[in-house]
This record gives sequence, structure tokens and C-alpha cells, in this order.
Amino acid sequence: MILLKIIVFRGGETVRQLHRKHRWVARLLAADPGHVRLQKAGRATASLILSIFTTLLIMRFTGHSGDITPSIVSGMLGLMGIMVVMDDTKQKMKITTLLLGISAMFGISIGSMVAGNAYYIDIVMIISIFSSFYFSRFGSRYFSLFMIFFLTVYFSSVLKLSSAQLPWFYIGIWLGIAYAFLFNFFLFQDTAKNLRRSLHSFHIQSNLTLNLLIEAMLDKEFIPKRKVELERHIVKLREYALIVSGYIDADDVQKLWPGLLPNQLRLYVFDTGMLIETLTHSIYSLKKAEALELEDVKQLLISVTEAIRDAEVLAPSVKEQNIEPAEKAVQRLRLLIIDLFGRDEQPKGWIYLIRRIESIANHVIEGAVTIQHSLHFHQRGEVLSDVPEEESSEKESPKEEGLKPTTKKAYQALVAGILAIIAGQIISPTQPYWVLLTTFVVLLGTESIGRIYTKGYQRSLGTIIGAVIGFTFAKLLSGNFVLELIFLFVVVFLAFYLLTVSYTLMNVFITMLIAFMYDLLLGGITFTLIGARVLDTIAGAAIALGVSFFIFPKKTKDKVAESIGEFFGELTPFVTEYVRGFREDVNIKELSECAFLLDQKLQAVREEAQSFLQRPGSPIYTDMTRWMTMLAAINYYARHLVASAYRKGFEYPDELEKVFQEIEEKLKHNIDHVTKLIKGSEQECVLHDLDQEREQVERLAPSRKQSHRDLIHHLYYVWRINQSIVALGDELGAGKE
Repeated sequence: MILLKIIVFRGGETVRQLHRKHRWVARLLAADPGHVRLQKAGRATASLILSIFTTLLIMRFTGHSGDITPSIVSGMLGLMGIMVVMDDTKQKMKITTLLLGISAMFGISIGSMVAGNAYYIDIVMIISIFSSFYFSRFGSRYFSLFMIFFLTVYFSSVLKLSSAQLPWFYIGIWLGIAYAFLFNFFLFQDTAKNLRRSLHSFHIQSNLTLNLLIEAMLDKEFIPKRKVELERHIVKLREYALIVSGYIDADDVQKLWPGLLPNQLRLYVFDTGMLIETLTHSIYSLKKAEALELEDVKQLLISVTEAIRDAEVLAPSVKEQNIEPAEKAVQRLRLLIIDLFGRDEQPKGWIYLIRRIESIANHVIEGAVTIQHSLHFHQRGEVLSDVPEEESSEKESPKEEGLKPTTKKAYQALVAGILAIIAGQIISPTQPYWVLLTTFVVLLGTESIGRIYTKGYQRSLGTIIGAVIGFTFAKLLSGNFVLELIFLFVVVFLAFYLLTVSYTLMNVFITMLIAFMYDLLLGGITFTLIGARVLDTIAGAAIALGVSFFIFPKKTKDKVAESIGEFFGELTPFVTEYVRGFREDVNIKELSECAFLLDQKLQAVREEAQSFLQRPGSPIYTDMTRWMTMLAAINYYARHLVASAYRKGFEYPDELEKVFQEIEEKLKHNIDHVTKLIKGSEQECVLHDLDQEREQVERLAPSRKQSHRDLIHHLYYVWRINQSIVALGDELGAGKE
């Protein structure tokens, strides 16, 4: 028994350490943070399968097993009930899920009533598409309801259902809704597990990146391929950090780590990602400066990296040795910096890179110690009084002038719907509404012409590839109901699992799904039939793009400018609050959350500019690339401010009080005017550099020997942010003083 326990223990240790020894294991384990995609695709597929089989079983036991179409509708409701419910609270989601059943019943009934008159069907289809966009101004619920209404009308009209068939479809609808309700609100709803899993994926990705960084430090020569790989892993790590931040909830944090506050965990995640990003950029700069040729410097940096990698900050049992090695490693790094600055000769430029590493590493260690103290005090039944409490603040959304975006989109959908129906009658008189369905989907979630073009292209490409593969497999498996059904469920799972990874791949599997559905429902599939669906898809995408050019067009550049304005809208309070913190007692504990918001806003800019960034050689590509580079630099510098923001006790002469006010005012002025320049609401303006203020700070700030807080160092990224803003303004034609 003792031997068995030892083997199990060692086996557990092996499993836990496997991802550190084998890189491919780490990549696999961290591929889906928190198993978010797996859970959602799994819930949707399970709901689909159970809805279909339950309906089939009931129909079989009641002697109505000849018709499988009610089970298909049941499966569709079970699937869509998982995927289209997007309300902001669980209570609202429950109500919406139930309302989907009512909407589907109306859709099936009305579709059956108007099935014999093509004009009535056209009118109902167009009204439902218009309403889905127009009424979404009142909440996502209305979009979901009209979307289900549209799909069920489409399904009912295609099958030309009679009134005698409707009761079975009603039963199928509510069985699908029941399973969607069960999976959405009762099964697999442990959000604490999602937080733990996503954080585990984040840790694996962090360790993987740190291992690559250690290998880079040991490389005798600069290897560009390794740097590219590291940059790719940093981008992934940033995405994982955003996912973890989205799962951080006060109740779940207390359930997993009693005594810990959400803002402490959020800051820990942010700081860890920021440290790895800083380490990577600084190490490569040190490598170029040949600083790593000094063996003691290289070994010390490797020691710090390994100690941070191995630190168990959120270990269930609080022990000093969890963090102590990392503390000692950072302390040795600090002593090296003090020694280098204490020498008579002028410090080399690369010393400041080590200083940057020490600063952010020290901040991470301080945060880790705070977390351990919180856990320790809770285990002892005490409350840590100096831990800041959570505060929530809501921003007022600006009032919109003119037509709302939802109204504009509704009118676009109205015109596009009419054109799609006409095109459908010409291209596929027997199945005229596939063009309409594609037009509806392409318009969904897109505002600018560029996004509509990109989505239409991806959908068309995915449909072409999926048609070829789906036609081939459907032909091979035709007649084998069980295999086709298994393949259908696999394809559904893969489509929704890859939904957020690649829109093109998702459409490949959706088209394969349609191929199998046609074979099951129509008793066979022909190349002409599947080819018509490809042609319909391309036509629908083209109509959506054409309408976006003429009906309330939203130029891609205008949408990019709007997204950049939102990015700067988050940046302004972020930077000004940081600067104000040097002279006032300002609440800055939410800056880590603001940094995550900045990341999200920058990602939104990238997505809107995607169509421009895919056209190398064009003038707009050159401009957009420079803009994106400057915005990425601003975001990078802003992220570094978070570490400094949590340091208090800065000492400086009274003369600098006014300087800080001027810095704050000039930063706000520059950001506001650059935002106006980008949006085109201002043609000329003058931006301020901060050279004079920087000179005053560097002249009057206490030296490192006079103060334990280095004021110059903590303002470094403020200068860099302003320089980037002024450079962007210069690109846009602003003057400078």
C-alpha cells in the first residue's frame, strides 16, 4: 500500500510536470484556456444530439417514426438555444431561452400558413430580417427571437408543412428548448472551474514562454526564428490574460482562494504577463548590446527567470518557500544594479534595461507576497486590513445623434433582403432563400465596408472548400444513416469549437453539415445541388457588400478612426490618473483592469483595420501599418505604468507640483486633439512635447541615493507615450511646440 501511494504520488508529479518537460504537451494543454470553446461546443452538440434522439424516440413509441423533420427542428432549437442567447444576466438569459420556444412556434406556424404563396413568404422573411436588426436596439434578446423566427419560417416554408404536422413540431421545439435550458443553466455551470482552468492554461503558457526565453538567453548567437516564436507566444499570453480576467468574479475567487480579492488576482495576472513581455524585449535588447556576454549578468537573469517560473503564488498551502527563491533572485538583481550605478565610470546604456526588469519583477513579487499574506491571514481566521476593497464604477454611454446604428443596419438589411430574394429566384427558383440567409449572416455583426468584405470573402471561401469536402463525404456515406448521423454531430462540434478561431474553418464545417442534411432529408445529394449553394453564398455576400456601399455606408477608415477614438478614450483617464497620483492620493487600484480594456480596444482597432492590413503595397496599407505600430507602442508603454502606479512615497521638491499639473494638462490636450485629427473633425492643431517638463523633473528629482523611489524612472513611460502621440499627430499633419 505504501509502495502504491509512492507510485501514485510520483505519477501525479509526473503529470503536473509533463508540460514543463515537453513543449508539445504544454501547447496542447494551453490551447483552449479554461476549456471555454470545448465547453460551449460540447454543450451545443450535446443539446443537439439529445433533442434529436428524444424527439425520435417519442415519435417512434407513438407510431409516428416515418418523419424525421420534427427531430431536426428540435435539434436546431437545442443548438440555437445554446448559441444565440447573449443577454447580460442569467435571469434575462433564462427568459430569452423560453421566449425562443414561443418565437419558433410562431415561425413554424406562419411558415406553414404562407407556404403556398411565395409573395407572402418573401414579405415575412424581409420583415423578420428588418426587425431582428431594428429591435436589437432594445437588447440582444430581440435579435435572437427574430433570428429564430426567420430560421423556422425558412424551414417551414421549404418543407411546406401542413397544419396536421405542426403539433409534432411544437413538441420538438419545446424538447429542444428544454435541453438548451438544462445545459445553459444547470449542467456544466461551475464558473469557478472555468476560472481555475483558464488560470491553469495561463500558467502553462507563461511557463512555456519563460522556458523559451531561457533557451534564448543560452543561445550563443541571435536567432531570429526564436524571437518570432517568442513574440507569438507573448500575443497568446496576452489573449489568455484577457480570458482569465473575464472569468474573475468575487464569489468564484473566494471559493477557490478564500481571503483573496478579485483585484489582487487580476493584478497578479496582468503583472505576470507584463513581466514576461518586458523580459523578452529587454533580453533581446541586452543580447544586441552584448551585455549577455558577461556571464554573471546572464546567469543572474536566468536565475531570476527560473525563480519566477517556479514560484507557486496561488499554492493551496501558504509556505515561505513558495516565493522566497524569487524574492532572493530579484534582490540579487537589485544589488547588481546598485553596484553598477555606484561605480565611478558612466553607467552603460544597457544597465537601464536590467533596471526595467528589476522594477517589474519586484512589483510582481510584491503582488505575490500580498496574495500570500491574504491567504495566510484567512487561514488564521484574520482579515488583512490594508488590502484595498473592490470598487465598481459605471461609465455613462454617450448619447447618439441621428439614426442609431441598429436602424441603419435594419434599412441595409431591408434593401439587401429584397435584392437577395430577387437574386435567389433567378439563381435557384426551387431554393430561393439561401441567398437571403447568406446576406443576413454577412450583415450580422459588421458595420464597415471592409469588415463586410472580409466576412463575405471568408464565408465564400469556407463554403467552397466545405462544399467539395462535404459533397465527397456525403456521397461516400450515402445510405448509411448511422455513420452520416455520427459525422453530422462531429461536424457540428468542430464548427462551433472553431467559431472564435477561424470564421473560414467554421464555414467549411457548416457547409459540410448542410451537405449531410441535404442527403438525409432529400434522400441524396448532387453536385448541382451543392454547387447551387456555393453560388447562392457568393451572391448573398456580394449583395451584402454592394448594399453597404450605397445604403448608409460606413467607410472602413471611418470605423477604424472611431475604434482608435475609443482606444484613446480609455487611455486619457488611464494616463492622467497615473500622473495625478504623484501629487494627490488618487484611487489607482483599478489600473490593471483599465490596461485589459486598453488591450481589448486595441484588438478592436486591429479587427476593423484587417481589410487594410491585407493589402500590401497600397497607400492605405502603409498609413495603417504606421498607425498600428504607434498605437501598439502607446499600449505597450501604458501597460508599464501599472507597475509604477502601485508604488507610493515619492519625494520631490515643491517646484515639481506645478510641473505635474502641466504634464497632465498637456497629455490630455494632445490625446484629445489627435483623436479629433483621426476622426477628421479637426484639420489643424498644435501638440505639446514634454521636453521642458522632462528637463525640470530630471534636474530637480532626488537621486537614487537621496530617495528610495526613483521619480525619473517612473515617469519614463509617460515621456514615451507622449512622444508616440505627438509622432502620430505629426503623421496626421499636426504642428508641434
